[in-house]
Amino acid sequence: MIIEFEDATGICPIASDQVVNWVELLLASETEEAFELTIRVVDANESQELNKTFRGQDYPTNVLSFPADIQLPEGPKILGDIAICLPVIKQEADEQSKRFDQHFAHMVVHGCFHLMGYDHQNEHDADQMEAKEIGILDNLGYPNPYWSQEQKDT
Repeated sequence: MIIEFEDATGICPIASDQVVNWVELLLASETEEAFELTIRVVDANESQELNKTFRGQDYPTNVLSFPADIQLPEGPKILGDIAICLPVIKQEADEQSKRFDQHFAHMVVHGCFHLMGYDHQNEHDADQMEAKEIGILDNLGYPNPYWSQEQKDT
């Protein structure tokens, strides 16, 4: 398992070892295959540029996943890359009354599931992906990330 974590902002309060731990737990719960992926913490400008270039959306966003799904002759399968926008994550955590580390963990898990082929394009797929996220986050000691939003919507 090769999990690279890069903080391009230089101010991310989450330790690299912690993120690697989260990803290893998630991948081990899903498969026995060895994987390689990169997680990069970015600022709002880089997130906006990536979102505009690859999704046609001209604004920064919380997390972007770039699946690769490449199997080299030797070595682990390359899952892809994840870009997490630190300022957006901080703002969302504040707005949703969540601890920063809780929301950051959710975005790492969410991004990883996208790399593994999960999406939320329809209600069935969204329910399946959310259930997996909730289970992994529970194993990491974090509450259901959708609970507070669901409570606000009712």
